[in-house]
Amino acid sequence: MSKPKPVEKMTYEEAFEELKAVVEQLESGELPLEESLALFERGQALSQHCSELLEKAQLKLKQLVPGPSGDLEETDFEIEDA
Repeated sequence: MSKPKPVEKMTYEEAFEELKAVVEQLESGELPLEESLALFERGQALSQHCSELLEKAQLKLKQLVPGPSGDLEETDFEIEDA
């Protein structure tokens, strides 16, 4: 079996897909305790990495709006409720 990719080098999509697989394996209940604990720790790291990547993406979301002087200004992007 190949060595798993370091979590910090994964894209969001890679980490999320692996996290889903980890959850499925843990939910099966068929693994020995030591393997379950190691898998749980990997899942925790994947979950944390996904959260960090989402936070970074959220910080990048900006919008340009007209300012008081008529020039465009950068502000945080906000989704309006429909």
